[in-house]
Amino acid sequence: MSTARLEATNYSTITADLTGPIARMTLNRPRAANAMNHDMVTELADAAARCAFSDAKVLVLYGTGRFFCAGGDLGDFAAAPDRSRHIKAIADALHRALSTLARMDAVVIASINGTTAGAGLSLAASADLVVAAESATFTMAYIKVGLSPDGAASYHLPRLIGIRRTQELMLTNRTLSAQQARDWGIATGVVPDDQLQACVDEMASHFATAPKQSNAAVKKLLLATFGNGLEEQMELEAHLIAHNAGSPDGHEGVDAFLAKRPPRYH
Repeated sequence: MSTARLEATNYSTITADLTGPIARMTLNRPRAANAMNHDMVTELADAAARCAFSDAKVLVLYGTGRFFCAGGDLGDFAAAPDRSRHIKAIADALHRALSTLARMDAVVIASINGTTAGAGLSLAASADLVVAAESATFTMAYIKVGLSPDGAASYHLPRLIGIRRTQELMLTNRTLSAQQARDWGIATGVVPDDQLQACVDEMASHFATAPKQSNAAVKKLLLATFGNGLEEQMELEAHLIAHNAGSPDGHEGVDAFLAKRPPRYH
């Protein structure tokens, strides 16, 4: 058993297996609907940082029980002597985790098993791919309790679904079904509840044998695309494709194609 896995067992609000090409992190506060408190976001940030330096080619995010994540833990917020300071610390730790997820080489898959609200929706939207069970629902819910969105929701959602739909989600607290979330562009796919695990496992297995640096380059390109001008983006494309062409996986991919055999990536 690796050091990363041994250390991960010390987490109290999540579970994590960071060994091998498929890493897994699970929100594990089922009695609190996997709501985020300071411990959870701190542990998410730590596990994400460890995953970024692991051998993982793909990271799958899960929720335990009936919920993926109900958002922030309002009871925890209310108990804090200084709510503003407490919530700022939680948002900062969550944002560290999300920044790491966005910039790590591994492809991030969110497996959405149930209700996904507030920061849970923000976390789902930050993933590279989102697979939802048919019974899952998605809602922002911040305005309903007098708060405002965090978790990069105001960054990711306008890019995924457009500003008008983002305004509707955030201002009206509309709840989307899994099918609506796919139609809008939040979810990548929707499957029957009893097929979610098998579908996500199959997807993760695909990425476990894929060229890691090629997928990492896709993530870098898409993260930069809305901030770069045309020439900047083309230069980034040229740099990354040249780098990958000279890499072991680049050599293997081209050689395998020319030899008409399946590639064997590192």
